Amino acid sequence: MDIQDERRRLLDAEGGDPTGLMSEQDAYLSKVKNRKLYLATLASVLGPMSFGFVLGYSSPAIPELTKIEDSRLRLDDNQASWFGSIVTVGAALGGLFGGWMVEKIGRKVSLMLCALPFVSGFTIIIAAQNVWMFYVGRMLTGLASGITSLVVPVYISEMAHEKVRGTLGSCVQLMVVIGIMGAYLGGLFIDWRWLAICCSIPPTLLMVFMSFMPETPRFLLSQGKRREAVESLRFLRGPDAPVEWECARIEEACDEQGSKFQLSDLKDPGVYKPLVIGIMLMIFQQMSGINAIMFYAENIFEQAHFKQSDLASVIVGLIQVVFTAVAALIMDKAGRKVLLIISGVAMAISTTAFGVYFYLMSLLPEPHGDLAWMALASIAVFITGFALGWGPIPWLIMSEIFPVKVRGFASAVCVLTNWSMAFIVTKNFQDMMNLLTSAGTFWLFASMCILNVIFTMVFVPETKGKTLEQIEATFRGMSGP
Repeated sequence: MDIQDERRRLLDAEGGDPTGLMSEQDAYLSKVKNRKLYLATLASVLGPMSFGFVLGYSSPAIPELTKIEDSRLRLDDNQASWFGSIVTVGAALGGLFGGWMVEKIGRKVSLMLCALPFVSGFTIIIAAQNVWMFYVGRMLTGLASGITSLVVPVYISEMAHEKVRGTLGSCVQLMVVIGIMGAYLGGLFIDWRWLAICCSIPPTLLMVFMSFMPETPRFLLSQGKRREAVESLRFLRGPDAPVEWECARIEEACDEQGSKFQLSDLKDPGVYKPLVIGIMLMIFQQMSGINAIMFYAENIFEQAHFKQSDLASVIVGLIQVVFTAVAALIMDKAGRKVLLIISGVAMAISTTAFGVYFYLMSLLPEPHGDLAWMALASIAVFITGFALGWGPIPWLIMSEIFPVKVRGFASAVCVLTNWSMAFIVTKNFQDMMNLLTSAGTFWLFASMCILNVIFTMVFVPETKGKTLEQIEATFRGMSGP
């Protein structure tokens, strides 16, 4: 009996489609209950929320720490730049470390261990006696952020089935922006120390809740643990789903790939094609200027002569939350590619307008109040566009396109690329503003947004509604299972 006959036998034996009109896949998914899958996703996305707090923390903290009375803790412009950007150095290292961790100790344990550097980093910031303690704390929270940004998308994509994978995968970015907005909002009411205390709560909850969640079936099967994989699937799919069928399908794909990743696998088009696409998505995401804008949101509004810059940052965070939620809801209907194109066009228009705003400001002898709203509107459109596509989708696609045996390595390369580019952009943002002028810097971001639209149209495949095994087969030039 071949694998297809076995699948049909399992579906029939466990109450599959009696009419034969539904595909095997549809018949299987009709029996699936998602309640515990949502629960596992909710537990895992406390990680992205934690690194959202890390990213957002610098925006309210930097203005406060540059004016603090204690000279040991006071930041000058260069130190403030490092305070904002050193997180990305830690995150780049975390991406590399995370790639090794997910392969050696699994997705679940890697995610639980992320909580330690998160909490340790914020504890050091809370207890800081000098600027170097700030750097160490930010570096540690960055390390945890890098590991989290790799592990969580992989964990969710390997747990979720194709009908909800886009929506659940988009929750990663949604929780990041909720964390960012939480940090902005907290900065309105509490000082930098109490804000750091609040930021350490989500990673603590992450470790507690993840201890009750399963490891992913694909990782367990790659380790030869079939019984545990079936139990994991039964937890995630509910008691009525014939999980042996899905387990057999994943097992078949794992057997075709072989066991361990080797560098010679990079010659395989099923590996190097998705890897190049993943790397380019990460480069374009950062070259849109998003992290520069988010790290220095309050500073940008101050430079734009917007009087209530801290409130403007909260508004920006709220817009990002709302439209990332919209993206999550429509991801599995609209598709990844369409949203990336719409997103890129919106960002290109808004960064161009922001450049025009700064250019007009340079011509005026004194600040003009009416133009300040042009700055806010430009950033609002940019954040809306980014939240709809280029925020969540590169991370989602990264988690979908790599074969399971290279997922740790390839994801690590993508995360390293993303955070390295984030460091380059955030660290040099102020220098770019000085060298190219504020207008020129935003016009540079606009040109990169145009390029990312062209790249998406030509090279990025649509992954909506496909299993991870079907996506892999697309890159190999084969028809899906």
